[in-house]
Amino acid sequence: MPKEPAQLQGDTPTLRLFSLLEVIAQKDEFISLQGLVEETGLPKPTLHRMLQQLESAGIIQKDGDEKHYSSGVRLRKLAENLLLNSTMHSARRAILENLKAEVGESCNLTALSGGEIIYIDRAETEAPLRFHLHPGSRVPVHCSASGKLFLAHMSKSQRRRLIENVPLTQYTIKTITDHGELEKDIDDAKIQGYAIDNEEFLPGLICIAVLVPSPSGQSNMGLAIQAPVIRVKPDEAIKFLPALLKAAKALSRIEAESWGS
Repeated sequence: MPKEPAQLQGDTPTLRLFSLLEVIAQKDEFISLQGLVEETGLPKPTLHRMLQQLESAGIIQKDGDEKHYSSGVRLRKLAENLLLNSTMHSARRAILENLKAEVGESCNLTALSGGEIIYIDRAETEAPLRFHLHPGSRVPVHCSASGKLFLAHMSKSQRRRLIENVPLTQYTIKTITDHGELEKDIDDAKIQGYAIDNEEFLPGLICIAVLVPSPSGQSNMGLAIQAPVIRVKPDEAIKFLPALLKAAKALSRIEAESWGS
């Protein structure tokens, strides 16, 4: 049976634009004008005019071929601000603080933004030797534990597009800059359910991360523990996994409440 067209809900032109934006934001790849015509059932001239309005405002953008659309810089910035300033902040902070107290190391809540990982929140260890990375800090996706997990749960086409367009810059002697080696690390992360950054972004820093289960399906929130290698060796980081998974489930329950689940 042919798929029913998506209905653009709204009593005003502004709300219908927002509804179209929701359709575009659900895609994990660029979508064409014709694709949106088929998905929404709206006339091509009407959709073209709506897309032009969103593009001129920086809310969506065209791909290099000038025929496909995706979320724009302004929309991604809005999404980042919503994550950083969520009304769930106090509850999330309590879970991070409890995790930090349990493991004795710094803990981060992260999200994917373009080709980078952004720190949504962080609970800093009181230990004298620590790495200072405040909320809002960004790290490259290819050399962070959370980044590997986000890549692992993308569709192959989305992951390939991101990796091919993000430079695999070498930050330390352990940074993975070979595409084949990175793909193997990503595949391992998907199988294991966790990923490790073994001094790949900062010398002397070990990180282990898991994804926070999402009520909407694909997760865009990671939970990580960071420690200096002088205290935690790479093969010892796995000891944090039970505490990480417990905290990730607690965060997932908070997210489910915000979704009304």
